[in-house]
Amino acid sequence: MEECGMIFSRVWAMPNKNTFSIKPIREFIQKWKEESPYLWIDPFVGENEFADEGNDLNPDVLAEYHMDAIDYLKKKQPGSEVSCFFDPPYSPRQISEMYKSVGIATNMQTTQSKWYSDIKKEISRITKQRSLVISAGWNSNGVGMCNGFELLAQLNVPHGGWHNDTIVIVERKIS
Repeated sequence: MEECGMIFSRVWAMPNKNTFSIKPIREFIQKWKEESPYLWIDPFVGENEFADEGNDLNPDVLAEYHMDAIDYLKKKQPGSEVSCFFDPPYSPRQISEMYKSVGIATNMQTTQSKWYSDIKKEISRITKQRSLVISAGWNSNGVGMCNGFELLAQLNVPHGGWHNDTIVIVERKIS
């Protein structure tokens, strides 16, 4: 893709618990996935068909690994030739539901913002310069400048009614 500053787009779509199956999000990911020559990993793979390697706590999900996202990322070497999908549970309630669904109790450490920060630090540690991260959530924080990433593109997907927008961003590691 041409480098011409940050790209912003907004497309309405029906919500779906499988974020990457929402048509405009799927198309956005397909376009950006081609921009990285690296292996694409996903610490929260769920139904993400775009990941080359996936991890998910749920043993019923087709994934190479079934462990906590932090533990999965810590297994990776620093500066690996990977790009990463970052589509974690979007709220403390969703984190709690995810852990409980596989029989793991939650505590303050797993439902506070530090949980997200620790995962972002691990993503920064394992990626090398020019690696991409595609993040999805109810905000556009992504991995962030504080972890050495620059924002390249943002897609807002409003779902209508009382649903929160799904926000998907693409970042590139610059340091």
